Amino acid sequence: MSIILKRAYEKPAPSDGYRVLVDRIWPRGISKDKAKLDRWIKEVAPSDDLRKWFHEEPVSRWSEFRKRSMADLKRHRDELRTLARRAMNENVTLLYSSSDGKHNNAVVIKQYLKMLGAH
Repeated sequence: MSIILKRAYEKPAPSDGYRVLVDRIWPRGISKDKAKLDRWIKEVAPSDDLRKWFHEEPVSRWSEFRKRSMADLKRHRDELRTLARRAMNENVTLLYSSSDGKHNNAVVIKQYLKMLGAH
């Protein structure tokens, strides 16, 4: 399974494969043309309340954020299963806006996709 995480502000590359924005809010300062997206799945992003709560203290709240996000992702299992299947055959790049590459929703979505791909 090939899932790549990349900030939406990084330059697109041919090796990105299928590019998916997984944020609820469009990245500031990026045009749709420049983003080179194949898909925007904003419904899999955390709710506004969860996102705001998490951003107050991302490192200390990471474990709880991950747990709540995983529970929310179960509601989108069928759509995410399709994405996991795609990642079995080609690179799938999950794009996110956060400046923290270790503590963001794309990290959780990648973990969830890997769980789906294992079943």
